Amino acid sequence: MKIITVGDNVADCYLDQGLYYPGGNCVNVAINSIRNGCERSAYIGIFGNDKKGDHIKWALDQEGVEFNYSRTMIGISGQPMVDITGEGDRVFVGGPKNTVQHTVALKLTLEDLEYISLFDVVHTSCYSNLEYELPKIKKYCDIAFDFSDYRHEEYLDMVCPHIKYGFMSGADLTSEEINQLIDSCHRLGTEVIGITLGSKGAIFSHNGQIFKQEIIPTNVVDTMGAGDSFIAGFLTSYIDHKDMIMALNYAAKRAANSCTISGAFGYPKPL
Repeated sequence: MKIITVGDNVADCYLDQGLYYPGGNCVNVAINSIRNGCERSAYIGIFGNDKKGDHIKWALDQEGVEFNYSRTMIGISGQPMVDITGEGDRVFVGGPKNTVQHTVALKLTLEDLEYISLFDVVHTSCYSNLEYELPKIKKYCDIAFDFSDYRHEEYLDMVCPHIKYGFMSGADLTSEEINQLIDSCHRLGTEVIGITLGSKGAIFSHNGQIFKQEIIPTNVVDTMGAGDSFIAGFLTSYIDHKDMIMALNYAAKRAANSCTISGAFGYPKPL
């Protein structure tokens, strides 16, 4: 399987540790995919020309993820601040709003699209500001999209007709709301839709056929990026084997494994 991700990269700044870690939904999926054994993994995004941007590039290079079609802009990298609650949960507590990811948008060229066409799937997300490019990308490659909790009707109408795989967070939803959401996504054209339910696992639908996956218990160190690891595990397995049960079980194992390390995939550096 060959995957390319297009969109966000950040440095997750852990205030309690005085460390930052490379991350961002698309970077996390790219690196976890290569760790899952995919043949080729690549990333296109916008880097800041600062030390955090350099460290994210370095981590991608260490893992063998291509990023030569990315852009580097004058400015600072995305750097969300992360703290820990009294219950041990990690929460985002703000960060600068004048980062390169906030001030410029990625416009894909014909050269970019021809490069994307060399891959089996392109993954992007609601954090990547690429919704307007989806109709163009669809002509060159199947699209996987992480909605997070962006589930309102207008957003589904804009995204679902152009993607093959959709992933959402839905721990707050009732069973009826989950069923309605799945039906809406299929009606709009999305073939596979998956909703993660926190401690209740995940529910996926392939054109209306429902599959459920329980979480796999593990020794949790840090949950950062676990959802992205789940996505990477699912895509890596499903695209190769076309077996939903196998893919969901593998995804759950990879998500559990990612919870045993700090940061989305490691590589800490002092703030």
